[in-house]
Amino acid sequence: MKLDAISIITSDMPAAVTFYTALGLELADGGPDAPHTEFTSGSLRILLDTEAVMLSIDPEWSWPTGGHKMSLAFDCATAEAVDATFAQLTGRGDEGTDPVAGIVHEPWDAFWGQRYAVVSDPDGNKVDLFAALR
Repeated sequence: MKLDAISIITSDMPAAVTFYTALGLELADGGPDAPHTEFTSGSLRILLDTEAVMLSIDPEWSWPTGGHKMSLAFDCATAEAVDATFAQLTGRGDEGTDPVAGIVHEPWDAFWGQRYAVVSDPDGNKVDLFAALR
């Protein structure tokens, strides 16, 4: 047995597709207008499903409350790439692009030896950006 996929429920598929595409995930199936979308990252799949899909599976489903629902962590390889990715996602890059992510924590040098930043996707899920400090 092996972990194959992580499923994320979204209330805004177009915004979620834009966000995860900006993180460099490869769109494998679906898209902004689909109720189910799949991205690949190496051998792992990231699945996006709309609220309607969830309700079709479990009519009593509702959004979790009391804090963030899950988080993902992306290894950016270098401290500079953490900063650049953060800037791109939050609209603070040189390109002047619109933000696709919310700011949770600006990049910092964490005591555990990594450059770290935290953003949020369009549904408020936390996404960590990190790289080992050299």
